[in-house]
Amino acid sequence: MSRHRRKLWIAVCLLSAGIGNVAAQNWPDSPISRLEALALLQSLNANLLSHDSATATLEQWCADHHLAFPAQVIAVRVSNIDKPAGDEQRRILQVTPAQEVRYRRVKLVCGTVELSDADNWYVPSRLTAQMNQQLDFTDTPFGKVVRPLHFQRHTISAELLWWPLLPGWETKSKLPARAGRQLAVPDSVLEHRAVLSLPDGTPFSEVVESYQRTILGFSLPAP
Repeated sequence: MSRHRRKLWIAVCLLSAGIGNVAAQNWPDSPISRLEALALLQSLNANLLSHDSATATLEQWCADHHLAFPAQVIAVRVSNIDKPAGDEQRRILQVTPAQEVRYRRVKLVCGTVELSDADNWYVPSRLTAQMNQQLDFTDTPFGKVVRPLHFQRHTISAELLWWPLLPGWETKSKLPARAGRQLAVPDSVLEHRAVLSLPDGTPFSEVVESYQRTILGFSLPAP
């Protein structure tokens, strides 16, 4: 399948009502399910914080939870969106007002499952010409493109956007169950903001990643 046809196929699948829109398949709204959801989110959060490449972490997550086969993550670029770098981002990237900072928005997809949205601001002068060409004309994830730079990832913030356990759960003698209901999961469940830097400490990219509910899009084993 050509790259163009593959990209079109993925876009059609994501727009359909297929697996890309499914989260927590057949998970009942029960105390056990909520505890399991929290444990999974914290596990993913810890894995992302302990590795420099979010793409590699997502591919491993996809493989471990059988979300797609093969478990290969690609970046579906979102065009016609531009977010110029603000003063704070330029300060973090250590660039002057005259230096170019490019913006790239992608959806990281494994098979037909959209796992995250990513906003990326990067300094093209700190990358190679080949890397800039890949970022402009291919669907290769940013982390894979810049891997030869042996970059380091420095987390600015990591926030759980959804807490499965209801407030005050720790003071109750018994967690309430909602019989007959499926666990409702919001669209975005986790957000990371990070800076990528060269081995000498020079920053070249800031990324904001929003992880979607589809990371829980698999069935739990029967109790």
